[in-house]
Amino acid sequence: MAKGAVGSTAAGAVLLATILASGMAFMDGSVVTVALPAIREGFGASFVEGQWTANAYTLTLAAFTLLGGAAGDAFGLRRVFMLGTALFGIASAFCGFAWSVEVLIAARAVQGVGGALMVPGSLALISAHYPPAVRGRAIGTWAAASAIAPAIGPVLGGFLVDHGSWRAIFLINLPLAAAVLAVTALKVPGGEARREAPMDWAGGALAVVGLGLLAFGLTRLAEPGGGAGFDLAATVAGLAVLAGFILFERRTAHPMMPLALFADRQFAGVNLLTLLLYFALSGALFFLPTALIEAHRYPAALAGSVFLPFVLVMGLLSRYGGGLADRLGPRPVLTVGPIVTGLAFVLLAPAVQNGGFLTAIVPVMLLMGLGMGITVAPLSTAVMNAAPPSLGGAASGVNNAVARVAGLVAVASLGLAVGIGFSLTLGGETGAAADAVRAAGFGAASAGADLATMLLRTRATIAGFGAATVICGVLAILAGIVGWLTVRPQA
Repeated sequence: MAKGAVGSTAAGAVLLATILASGMAFMDGSVVTVALPAIREGFGASFVEGQWTANAYTLTLAAFTLLGGAAGDAFGLRRVFMLGTALFGIASAFCGFAWSVEVLIAARAVQGVGGALMVPGSLALISAHYPPAVRGRAIGTWAAASAIAPAIGPVLGGFLVDHGSWRAIFLINLPLAAAVLAVTALKVPGGEARREAPMDWAGGALAVVGLGLLAFGLTRLAEPGGGAGFDLAATVAGLAVLAGFILFERRTAHPMMPLALFADRQFAGVNLLTLLLYFALSGALFFLPTALIEAHRYPAALAGSVFLPFVLVMGLLSRYGGGLADRLGPRPVLTVGPIVTGLAFVLLAPAVQNGGFLTAIVPVMLLMGLGMGITVAPLSTAVMNAAPPSLGGAASGVNNAVARVAGLVAVASLGLAVGIGFSLTLGGETGAAADAVRAAGFGAASAGADLATMLLRTRATIAGFGAATVICGVLAILAGIVGWLTVRPQA
């Protein structure tokens, strides 16, 4: 048995615990969206306070992911994973019993910290306890479950809100967290630190502050009315602190993000691939429901359901994508998968213009699921195989942080592309209908508008969304080219 491998029972426990923990983390990123109206009504909260109920979690999850990965290497993967799970469970209890919207937002931020300790630890635990020959299939199983969890979130959340209370969407995490802790404590071996170097607390603080400011600034920029000087200053300050973080990591004796990792061509290339692909994925899928609602008057439930074909296919194929990478090596899979995904993004523009759910949207979402389904597990496997075992947590933390930041940057920056495409369509239009559409902007409600205004809004919405999806398609195809040029032919 390869070094680091364990018996089948222990390996199964590792997979079960990591799937449950990551599933909670990913589900809680999506489950709250359907509960926001009920939360706002219950607390009498403003729209912005409701939005920060979701954004506080995303922000800290992005900001602390690097620190979470490095902590696993410094203090032991199992120990930090269990700490993250316990913190997530405690924060979920505070969310469920929150007595004000301020308490709820604060508890959601702590949830994100717990998630940042769990998710990198999940991938690193799998890498540590499965030999390379079968690691891809194990990571594929984890990736499949992680892909399905966000889709289950809104469905489960809607049921709990309709038949109980919004508080139940958080309290349901308590038995799941308890199960993860029990399985990990009883069945998952090893709790020792995986390297003797001390924890890089100064580097950790710089990473948290830099990523936190960047995530905060980009989140504010993406909100309606964003773009004020304060939002831009926070974004620029975040970039400056991250630049200082990189300089510090080059000089410190025991960096939390060893820059030597990037000397490996595959590690650097796969993280660039991650940045391009998840930027494209996050941007395209963020604007898709709004485009369908505005252009074709989709009901909200139907607009949300367009993700199901994508997520189900991606979930089903992720395990097989990991096995395919085990047999062929990750290079061909990480070339073909992103390119197929990129073609799906390009096809989204005419599909939204057509508007047919079964005839246009679903086929494109199935193609997108195919591309991502054969990409996700080999991508994670390539990251872990490119890093030495003692730096598995740091490698996973870097890759997860890249994916989270890519999503934040995409929503903010592609909003500009959507706005430009939207405005260009209106450029030569005059009259009351054009003035009304310009004043409302992309994504505004069109109830009660006259026919001319609705038709013009449809054209402008399709053009704006199309501008974003073409950019996303090009970036995803470029990610495939990066995969071919940088990933080693064999696993």
